[in-house]
Amino acid sequence: MCETWIVKKAIAMANVADLLRIPTSRSPEDVAIIDGACEVSWEQLTAVVDAIGRGLAGWGLFGGHRVALALANSAEFVATYLAVLRAGMVAVPLNPTSTAREFATVLADCGARAVVADGPSLPAVRRAVAGLDAADDPVQPSAPVIVAVGTAPEGGGRSFDELAAATGPDVSTPPDPEGLAVLLYTSGTSGRPRAAMLSHRALLANVEQAGRIEPPLVQPGDVVLGALPMFHVYGLNAVLGPALHHAATIVLGRRFDPDETLDLIAHHHITCVPVAPPVIAAWGKRSDVGERLRAVRVLLSGAAPLDADLVNGFEAATGVRIEQGYGLTEASPIVTCTLGTPVHKPGSVGRAIPGVDLRVVDDAGNDVGPDDPGEIWARGDNLFSGYWPDRDADPGPDGWLATGDVGFLDPDGDLFLVDRLKEVVIVSGFNVYPAEVEEVIADVDGVAACAVVGVPAPGGGEEVVAIVVPAATVDNLDRLLDRVRSTADERLARFKHPARIEIASELPYSVTGKVAKGRLRAMQARRARGLA
Repeated sequence: MCETWIVKKAIAMANVADLLRIPTSRSPEDVAIIDGACEVSWEQLTAVVDAIGRGLAGWGLFGGHRVALALANSAEFVATYLAVLRAGMVAVPLNPTSTAREFATVLADCGARAVVADGPSLPAVRRAVAGLDAADDPVQPSAPVIVAVGTAPEGGGRSFDELAAATGPDVSTPPDPEGLAVLLYTSGTSGRPRAAMLSHRALLANVEQAGRIEPPLVQPGDVVLGALPMFHVYGLNAVLGPALHHAATIVLGRRFDPDETLDLIAHHHITCVPVAPPVIAAWGKRSDVGERLRAVRVLLSGAAPLDADLVNGFEAATGVRIEQGYGLTEASPIVTCTLGTPVHKPGSVGRAIPGVDLRVVDDAGNDVGPDDPGEIWARGDNLFSGYWPDRDADPGPDGWLATGDVGFLDPDGDLFLVDRLKEVVIVSGFNVYPAEVEEVIADVDGVAACAVVGVPAPGGGEEVVAIVVPAATVDNLDRLLDRVRSTADERLARFKHPARIEIASELPYSVTGKVAKGRLRAMQARRARGLA
């Protein structure tokens, strides 16, 4: 009864911050956030959110103004994020480890009026803002005010403590589900960041859609791990959103460390654990992981498909079933999930969640048959409004979003990912999917990890380059390379063979555990020009 009521209320809400109303009215003294030694109740969280909204308005900010958050996962992040949205402003979460140049690029692009930053990010933020202040930009006549968290402000900056103690009338804004709530920056094909525009409607729709999964992803009474970075859509709306929706307690982690995170899970009896694929690989090497995860009800891995052998080994050793999902920033983010599917199929990322439709199409936009690969298209109320600032690439009148991902649907409707469309390598007119080549190379004895990218070929077109990380036990790299080549000869068509195989000590990864292919391609381009 209560759960049904919560879902219905969520559908009718017009602002993401409205998610606070139900737990604050029902159980104000229950713990909403655990941040280290600090516990924040729903009542306390709501009071701070209201105060921050009053403080921002008192500084002259109003609906539509952008407020950047350069913060680690923290109670301050959650409160500021919700306050910005409640006041009708737009939250712009940023990676707090960004460089000054990266901060400056994004702050100028979005026209931020304020940036809230904590100790580790403050030096770079201050350098970025100083550069903007000196730029004399007619589009943004003044640099954003810096709000310092956990340390004294400098120059014309403000204190977070001052902001969180603001008094006066509460800020209220007209309900507008289509109003812009969040700008989330992602790297485009050119490498220049661009921001996905997520409305309150899109964010709330995905929270509601996830709430209809059976058995539930998050439910009232759960204790949820909040270790995924909240400047990323996965941590922001696939973790924080459902926790707010179901009045679950969220335990924040500032970074992922295999030992520290397992201690956090065991100490707080965490029941819902959303993680990225590298976490599963790291935990799979521990003999005590099953005991540490004994309270876990749902373990969800997203961002990239998991190797079937890794899944089987982990589940056999721990007794904990791994659920997998697929999503993207432009979908707020959840599109599919294995939770509730009749059978977990190796390599599958599950079926479309309630309220989301899927198609797989060819180059002409026609549906392909079952088991045939094509581009994945998605449709639902959770889709974004296009890219900032001109709504470029929005889903359009038919509502379908071309995801840029390649996959196939089997006859049961289960989705299997093949690759990113932009990562497909065109060799002599033939498509080469890097994931297929990576799978073959990963099976070679002595290969710890590998990544495959396409680079311009000397005679035109593209060629395949494989970057291989050898296992620690490998003592002869030449023999390893010979094994990789012979395995490719046996299992891959000639046009799929790597033209070059390079040895690396490690691969670059994104914050959610995906191999950063863009960085690898950029490195290859620099080498081709003799710059590296």
